[in-house]
Amino acid sequence: MRVIGITGGVGSGKSRVLELLEQEYGALVIQADLVAKELMKPGQKAFEQLVEVLGNDILGEDGTINRLFLADLMFHNKEVIETVNGIVHPMVWQEIQNRISSANCNLVVVEAALTDENHSDIYDELWYVYTSEENRIQRLLEGRGYTPEKTRSVMGNQPSDETFRFLADQVIDNNGSLEETRWQLCGLLQNEGRS
Repeated sequence: MRVIGITGGVGSGKSRVLELLEQEYGALVIQADLVAKELMKPGQKAFEQLVEVLGNDILGEDGTINRLFLADLMFHNKEVIETVNGIVHPMVWQEIQNRISSANCNLVVVEAALTDENHSDIYDELWYVYTSEENRIQRLLEGRGYTPEKTRSVMGNQPSDETFRFLADQVIDNNGSLEETRWQLCGLLQNEGRS
């Protein structure tokens, strides 16, 4: 089994890369963000711990965590960010490891927008999806309806291109066409064990 980590800034087109790997190479795709959402549902450990530490104020009328409220709280309070990350991140990475261990396929792809050296042992290699800042901004304005202010704010809170490149084993240039991205993936997957 080959385990590849996929990372990159918001708007870099990681979803396109994940889709190609899943549809054309049969990869099991695990997205850290979706795992976190699952673990924050009522009845799950992360949900219980977050409510215990942050109180019922983070709950919406339906009894689930109000993600917009929590995101706003985190945006304005560094301690809340550290608390939430301290609770959720270890559980997410444990769940990802569990899913990799029980996977029944040759290729597992783990997508995490933010990654670090602490989790590099999970992957055989880490690929960075690179897209120019101009293209990322354009995609976020058009595709997600972000305002220019929100776009700059979100991008400003993410690691730099240099940091991503330092951590990555391979770089996928996702500024071009779908075919160009497909061609790069084909080359990287054929080069197994030749880094």
